[in-house]
Amino acid sequence: YWDGEAWTDQVSTDGAQSTDPVEGVASSPEVDALTVGNAGEADMIQKQITDQGIRGAGLTGQVEGGGGTILTEPVLVVNQKAKLIELNNQYSVFGQDGQQLAMVNQVGQSAAKKILRFVSSLDQFMTHKLQITDNSGQVVMQLTRPRKVIKSTVIVEDAAGNEIGRIVQQKAIGKINFNLEANGQTLGSIKGENWRAWNFRIEDAQGTEVARISKTFEGFAKAMFTTADNYVVQIHQRMPEPLNTLIVASALSIDTALKQDS
Repeated sequence: YWDGEAWTDQVSTDGAQSTDPVEGVASSPEVDALTVGNAGEADMIQKQITDQGIRGAGLTGQVEGGGGTILTEPVLVVNQKAKLIELNNQYSVFGQDGQQLAMVNQVGQSAAKKILRFVSSLDQFMTHKLQITDNSGQVVMQLTRPRKVIKSTVIVEDAAGNEIGRIVQQKAIGKINFNLEANGQTLGSIKGENWRAWNFRIEDAQGTEVARISKTFEGFAKAMFTTADNYVVQIHQRMPEPLNTLIVASALSIDTALKQDS
């Protein structure tokens, strides 16, 4: 139990209260939420990775490289929190070894906006803002998708609110395409590989594939009865900034950019 200053030894299991010595727990509920459950999710994350033809940690052929952050790891697993009704978007971001790297949380929603999301399908006409935080709770970047009618734009900002670039949808019919733009220049693109917008390839300005986003399937029950979408991102080639950040931001915002109104 968190008493507002520290964890106590009070615990509850299926409603039965008891005590358990406090050992090796995180320093706050927020940090604890980032770390608890990683062991249990490790097998699922490995399956998501190997199902996409990527060899994960502990297996021969593991993708090399990575510095332990979302901007340096070659493989990212983005899992959306499963909810029957989605009023606040939440995602966890893992590396190929199953360790959590970041959290993505929707911020700035009023009670009125949540009620409107609950009783209507007007999400596409609302502005959505996501904050990406690391395991220490520090903001890494911010993503804002202004209200849209047909096509989406996602504004990518650093922790201080300075614009890094934009992810701009080019087509609303057929296979979905986005441009990755900064300072008035197109640095790359995201191209949907099927009509259902489940898999995307990310290209540089010359049309070379530098990364790939693939949706993973977590079973009929989750697909039928929750709003969760999960993705595996493989970055083949680390690109210079700001394109590198825009590539990572694409993986974290693709669901908000495309699926919010559904």
